[in-house]
Amino acid sequence: MPEKIVTIENLKAYYLMESYGINRRVYAVDEVSFEIFKGEILGIAGESGCGKTTLTKTLLGIIKPPLYIMGGEIRYKTLDGEINILALQEEEIKKLRWKVMSYIPQGSMSVLNPLRKIKDTFQDFVEAHQPEMDKITFNNIIREHLVSLGLPLEVLNLYPHQLSGGMRQRVTIALSTIFKPEVIFADEPTTALDVVVQRGVLQLLQKIQKQAGNTLVIIGHDMSIHARITNRIAIMYAGKIIEIGETKDIYNNPLHPYTRYLIGSLPRIGDKSYKTSIPGTPPSLANPPTGCRFHPRCPDIIDICSKEEPPLVEIKNGHKVACFRVSDGGQDNE
Repeated sequence: MPEKIVTIENLKAYYLMESYGINRRVYAVDEVSFEIFKGEILGIAGESGCGKTTLTKTLLGIIKPPLYIMGGEIRYKTLDGEINILALQEEEIKKLRWKVMSYIPQGSMSVLNPLRKIKDTFQDFVEAHQPEMDKITFNNIIREHLVSLGLPLEVLNLYPHQLSGGMRQRVTIALSTIFKPEVIFADEPTTALDVVVQRGVLQLLQKIQKQAGNTLVIIGHDMSIHARITNRIAIMYAGKIIEIGETKDIYNNPLHPYTRYLIGSLPRIGDKSYKTSIPGTPPSLANPPTGCRFHPRCPDIIDICSKEEPPLVEIKNGHKVACFRVSDGGQDNE
């Protein structure tokens, strides 16, 4: 059994907002439970607005109003034992960030200060987390880190605008992994990059994961990227995990109708079949449907789907799905 490094149990993270005197509750992450294993590459996939980014924020302990934790636990395994980060104060969580868990955001320009050279950005970052580090040690660590990732040392003396989009993203990845964190969360790491540059960024992430033996979590909607580099994949829909398992099992035998639609949309060499989109539109997370949240769009709906919420049930070898048709052996409950 793989070693668990992060355990998420019954996590509920909602946005609580007031508009024109009316209180609204957005169920962005609702009763989510799963594990992240040491040394794996896990993908979290789903269409825009399904709760992926909110889930990432909570896993990093970045919880600010109007986002509130309404229940559940997020436990990281550290040298001091399991720590529920939701029970920690902000200053305690800051000590864990970049060392236990790290974050690669979508846009590199939102990380890199356009008015400071790359070397200065690295220095600001290191001083914020290890202020006791002397200048010689800092220079050695930065240079060794960049060389190990195959990045030219010349970038240190350049400003962000002097770098290409792909190089900025590589620098951001280098910045996020300098302290060799146990778990790295990469949120849409190849957004706005062409396919050739995407390949280079993905290869860099795989290289870091292999060298350090850490855990990499890729968050994104591009199923082709998940197919290429992940060991396991979790499918999110409307704030819930609806299927999770080894990547090869899910791509070869997707059990949830939503997962089948996602995988069926991927182009294949020589395949000239007509591609169909998912019927309907995603539900509002402020007013999600009763029962299975996918049932208004599902072609395989049965009576119970609109009344009860399907549990996430293991079918075989860690492959779990939240679907009454599958968990009940395909028998109708009408």
